[in-house]
Amino acid sequence: MKKVQTHKMTVSIDEHSSHLEQFKLFFKQLDDQGKTIEKLPRETIEDYQLKAINATLAHLWDNNEYYRSRLEEKGFTEPKINNLAQLASVPILNKDVIRGDKEKILCVDPKEIGQVHLTSGTSGKPTYTAYTLADQYVYDLLPKYLELFKESADDVAAIALPYEFALPGLGFQRLYQFAFGTAVLSLGKGGYMAPIDKSLELMKEYQATVLATTPSYAALLIEESEKCGIKIGEDIRMKKIWLTGEGCSSTFRDRLEKWWGCEVSFFYGSTECGVIGVECSKHNGYHIMEGHVKVEIIDPESGEVLPYRKTGELVVTTLLREGMPMLRYRTGDLGVLQKSKCDCGLTMDVLQLRGRMEHMLRIGETDYSPFMLEHFLMELPEVGLWYHFKMNQGELTIEAEKFKTEMSDDQLAEKVKQHMADRIGIDCEVVIRDDIPRTFGKAQRVFT
Repeated sequence: MKKVQTHKMTVSIDEHSSHLEQFKLFFKQLDDQGKTIEKLPRETIEDYQLKAINATLAHLWDNNEYYRSRLEEKGFTEPKINNLAQLASVPILNKDVIRGDKEKILCVDPKEIGQVHLTSGTSGKPTYTAYTLADQYVYDLLPKYLELFKESADDVAAIALPYEFALPGLGFQRLYQFAFGTAVLSLGKGGYMAPIDKSLELMKEYQATVLATTPSYAALLIEESEKCGIKIGEDIRMKKIWLTGEGCSSTFRDRLEKWWGCEVSFFYGSTECGVIGVECSKHNGYHIMEGHVKVEIIDPESGEVLPYRKTGELVVTTLLREGMPMLRYRTGDLGVLQKSKCDCGLTMDVLQLRGRMEHMLRIGETDYSPFMLEHFLMELPEVGLWYHFKMNQGELTIEAEKFKTEMSDDQLAEKVKQHMADRIGIDCEVVIRDDIPRTFGKAQRVFT
């Protein structure tokens, strides 16, 4: 049997041992058999996840007072569950508990911390996520997803994601350098050392083939390329773009695919939990990265675990963390989980995201996801990729820009208004602008 690609580089941590060492053998055996976790039988995946969860429970029990006390309050006398269904009896971790507290769920001596990431704290105090060096350079690289990631040492990856505080930039950099041996252009997102014109020049000079960025920055890069005289498809020939850091609709993604002339796929993760789900080339949802995480869907009100095909809040348990494991962490994201029947052949569960709970828009008597509104708005080719949804006492106003059309502002406004009424039954006001601000940060689309 042909041996699958091994990691380009490996790291050993001096005088290091962990509850996770046992899983090196499991993934080495997969390597030796020419397999990855992506296509294993469900019972094999679930057996691994049960062992990883129990190893994590034992690690938390012995090394973290908060986690242990919460487990004991729930009646646990030992850190163990007998099957994955019993994970529902483990207490949920709410973001408010850890917000602003850098040690609440820390499970190693502070001197073992290798790196700290934190969220932006836009909705309150930031959350801190501490990693050991082994977390980042050993355990996080154990599961391989070679069906999903086709990158190799022949590629050049441009990473246009934040390197400050958050995880995405450095996370992608480690993935490409250590897993695939890919050369990396660490662009960031428009900082003073990497203005957008210089970023485009660097991508051209080194013939970047892969781009990891946010949806809005992918749009901004290609807009600016036209102003810089750089031709996408000639001067820069992308093979693949990974979108992360912001949500967007499939129609927004489709527009980027046509503009960039390459496949564009979604990558779903968070600073707290790392990678959670990745789209395959079929674009039928996110395959859960079940080597790294166990995902549940719960009723946001009752906390009850919901079955497949029911919409609820995502709860994530990390499987390969020693520094700061996340045990049944409430993400605030809404989604639907289903068994994989994807034509790609992967057996990992599939997630359909529905947006964040706090971002739902109440129009009339109905809640709408901004992704859904964007989906229908982007169906109109005359509408550009920059827009605002503005809510005022339950009334929606859409501000949008024209895109390569001879229509007048009034004509396009009427077309958008009629389209949204016909396609989704929403009565809204439409304003056509030519000055919607661009941003190097996370794009703000919704104003309430």
